[in-house]
Amino acid sequence: MQKIIHRADSRGSADHGWLKSHHTFSFAQYYNEDRIHFGALRVFNDDIVAGGMGFGAHPHDNMEIISVVLKGALEHKDNLGTHGIINANDVQIMSAGTGVVHSEFNASKTEAAEFLQIWLFPRERNLPPRYDQKTFDPVLQHNQLQTLISPNESDGALTINQDAWFSIGNFDAGKELVYTPRVAYNGAYIFVLEGSIEIEGETLQRRDAIGISSYSAASIKATEAAKFLIIDIPLTQFTH
Repeated sequence: MQKIIHRADSRGSADHGWLKSHHTFSFAQYYNEDRIHFGALRVFNDDIVAGGMGFGAHPHDNMEIISVVLKGALEHKDNLGTHGIINANDVQIMSAGTGVVHSEFNASKTEAAEFLQIWLFPRERNLPPRYDQKTFDPVLQHNQLQTLISPNESDGALTINQDAWFSIGNFDAGKELVYTPRVAYNGAYIFVLEGSIEIEGETLQRRDAIGISSYSAASIKATEAAKFLIIDIPLTQFTH
C-alpha cells in the first residue's frame, strides 16, 4: 500500500471576507507543485460562504463538479434552466461537458453556508452538460457507508461520468470497517469531516485526509465518533 497524507493545517487557504476556503490541491492563487491532483481528483475545497454572498455566473467545461452541503443551503442557477436550493444532506453533481455557466449563492441572507467543492476529471470529454441533485438520509450513514455518487445508475446514487464512487459514513467510537476498492486499479481518498479515525497505522483528525493506492483492502477504525468521506477513484492517465 502506498499512502499520502494531507493534514488539515497543510492546506492552502484564502480569506476573501465573504468566502473562507481551504484548498487541498492547487487552486486559484494557491499553487503547490506537489499537490496538483490525486488521480482523477483535481479540486477539493472546503468552503464557508457568508450570508447573502456567493459565486456569480461563471463557466466550466469537461469537469465533473460535486457540491456536498454540510451546513446551511446554496441557491444554484445555470444556463441549462436549472434553479434550485441545495440543503444540508444534499449532494449536487454537474457534468460540465461541452460547457455550462452557473452561479451558486448562499440561500440565507444571514447564516453562513458550508460545503465541499470537489472537481474530477471526466471519463469522456465533450458530452452534453448535465445537472442533478439528491437528498441523502443521514440515518443510513450510521456505522455503515452510504453511496452518494456512482458511475452506475442501478446504485441509487447520483451518476457520474467517471469510474468513481463517493461514500460517506458516520461511525461510533470503536467501530471498524474494511474498505476494498470498487475496481482493482482505483485508489481511495479519505477525508475526515468530524472526529478522528485510524487507517493502516495512521491517525487522522478533523479535516485531515489520506490518499491510498496499490492496496487490496484498508482497515478503518473510528478512534472517536467520526464522519468521513471516501472517494474511490482512478489514478492513472491524468495529467496536469
